[in-house]
Amino acid sequence: MTMPASIFARALGEDFTRLHPQLQRRFGVGVDAGYGCIGRGVMTELRRGPWWTVPFLRLGTLRNIMFPERASDVPFQIDNFPYIDGFGRETVTFVRTMQVGPRRRRRFDATMIYSAARGRIVDYLGSHQHLAVDLELSVTEDGALRLISHSQRFYEGIIAFRFPMLLSGRADFTERYDEERGCFVIDLEVRNPRFGRLFGYRGEFTCTYPRASAIPETVKPYREERRE
Repeated sequence: MTMPASIFARALGEDFTRLHPQLQRRFGVGVDAGYGCIGRGVMTELRRGPWWTVPFLRLGTLRNIMFPERASDVPFQIDNFPYIDGFGRETVTFVRTMQVGPRRRRRFDATMIYSAARGRIVDYLGSHQHLAVDLELSVTEDGALRLISHSQRFYEGIIAFRFPMLLSGRADFTERYDEERGCFVIDLEVRNPRFGRLFGYRGEFTCTYPRASAIPETVKPYREERRE
């Protein structure tokens, strides 16, 4: 029997098989697949834009969306767990926890669904799913996964509007598998079309694949948003 496709396989279609086998396993995480993925490693670089971006980035820490630090060799963990949310949608967590100091951690939270209506993955950013972002996924010639963010929508109660890109940033993310070193390598850059870099990171990690039944409640959002 063919296993139902993960949300990433649905988004990529036949191109999913072009991913490196290790990336196919990692992004094969799903409810029917029965497993999650925990990555542990090091952010070799946390980067941000000029000084005037700091207040904006600090504001994002209130909902686990952004971080203001510049740092290197930061221990981190990424938790990818599949579950069915309160609206019956298969959801996968992308929770990055970074130990930026002896007594300071930062989290960058996201939960992703596959939207049949939009024909793509929708990424809910932050601990309260206030920001919904359309993602464009593709596979590079060397089998890496590339992700580019597009339209962004803000939702809170009766408030709903398309978030102007002039006040936000576009993410360009790549994840590949390094055969020689036996690890995953990630690189994220978030830029504003007028003001340039807002923040980003580069890191590497290895993975374990626990059973999906052991989903920590701490990686789920505090609030779920129905609107896509």
